[in-house]
Amino acid sequence: MPLQCIATLHQVPPSDWDALLPSPQPFLRHAFLSALEDSGSVGGRTGWQPAHRLWFDEHGQLQAAMPAYVKQHSYGEYVFDHGWADACRRAGIAYYPKLLGAIPFSPVGGARLLGDRQGCASLIEALTTALHEEGLSSLHVNFTQPACDEVLQGRENWLERIGCQYHWSNRGYRDFQDFLDALASRKRKQMRKEREQVAGQGIEFEWLGGHELSEAQWDFVYHCYANTYHVRGQAPYLTRAFFSLLAERMPELIRVVLAHQHGRPVAMAFSLLDGDTLYGRYWGCLAEFDRLHFETCFYQGIAWAIEAGLARFDAGAQGEHKLIRGFEPVITRSWHYLCHPGLREAVADYLQQERIDVLAYAEQAAQHLPYRHD
Repeated sequence: MPLQCIATLHQVPPSDWDALLPSPQPFLRHAFLSALEDSGSVGGRTGWQPAHRLWFDEHGQLQAAMPAYVKQHSYGEYVFDHGWADACRRAGIAYYPKLLGAIPFSPVGGARLLGDRQGCASLIEALTTALHEEGLSSLHVNFTQPACDEVLQGRENWLERIGCQYHWSNRGYRDFQDFLDALASRKRKQMRKEREQVAGQGIEFEWLGGHELSEAQWDFVYHCYANTYHVRGQAPYLTRAFFSLLAERMPELIRVVLAHQHGRPVAMAFSLLDGDTLYGRYWGCLAEFDRLHFETCFYQGIAWAIEAGLARFDAGAQGEHKLIRGFEPVITRSWHYLCHPGLREAVADYLQQERIDVLAYAEQAAQHLPYRHD
C-alpha cells in the first residue's frame, strides 16, 4: 500500500526521514522525535501513541511523511479543542481517539507534511479517506507553515483555525543596548530596572551547549523543568531520559542558560536552535526570585540571539507579558478534519467568529509594543 502507518520512527532510517525535511528545524528531526519515543515521553500510557504516516511512490521510495499520534486526550497540544470534545461527550459522539499531526508538547510552527507537494497531497487524501475505517474521529494538523497551508487550503471539509503567539525579531541590533535604544524611554527604563533587580540579588548567568553539560547538570535542568509542573499539581510531560538522549543525539542544537546565585544554580532555561532561530522551550527555578523569569527566559535569550546573529527568538506559546518586552504578535495556523458532519458544521461556525476575534486581538496587541515611533 502507498500509505503506511508505523508505530515507531525506528522503522524509518534517520537519513530517509531527515531527507524529507525542508529546513534544519530541530523538532522535526529523527533524533528529536525518536528521543521522545525512546525516553517514554510518548507511547505507553501517555495518551500519545506514535502513528506516523508514510507515503511511497510506485517504486517503493519514500515520498512524503507526517509525524502523527493517536490521541486519547487533548493535553500537550496548545491548540485547545477541549470544548469540542466536551460538546461531543454531551451529545453522545465519540471524539477520542483522534489523530494529531504535530510535534508533541511543542507549540512551534514548522513543516507537518514532509516531502514534495504531490506526495503530501496524496498522503492527506488517502489518510482522510481511511480515518473512519481506523476508528478515528478526526485529523488535526497543528502549527503549520505556508507549504502545508497550501496543500490543505480549499480541500473539502478541512477547517482552518488561527491563533496568536509572540515572537521577537532581530532588527539588525549590534548588542542588547542597541535593542534597548530602539524602545520608548519608559519601556527602556523598565527593562533596565528589571535586569538590575536580578543582578542585585547576586545572580549571574552561564550559557552552555548540549555537549558541555554533565549528567549532574542535566539532573538539575530536569528538576527545574519538572518543578514547573509539580507546583501546579501536574506530572511533567517529558521524562528525565529525554534530556540525556537529546544531548547525545543532537547536542549542537541545544543551548541551556543556568542562573547561579553566589555560585549555586537556582534556575535554568532550555532552548534549541536552527540556522536563524532560537526556540525557548523549558524553564524552571528552585525558589522564587524577583524578575528572574523575565531575565532568564526573555532578556538572556534576546541577548544571546543578537550575539549569535540569529533573526528570531521564539520564546514559546502564550504570554501577553512578552508584548512589552518586544515580542510581536504572530498569527499561527492549524487545520482540522472532523468526520461527523454535525460537529464539523458547528465547529465551522465557531471558527468564523473566533477568527475575527483573534485578528482583532493581534491588531490591538501590536499597539502595545514598546518600540519608539520616530
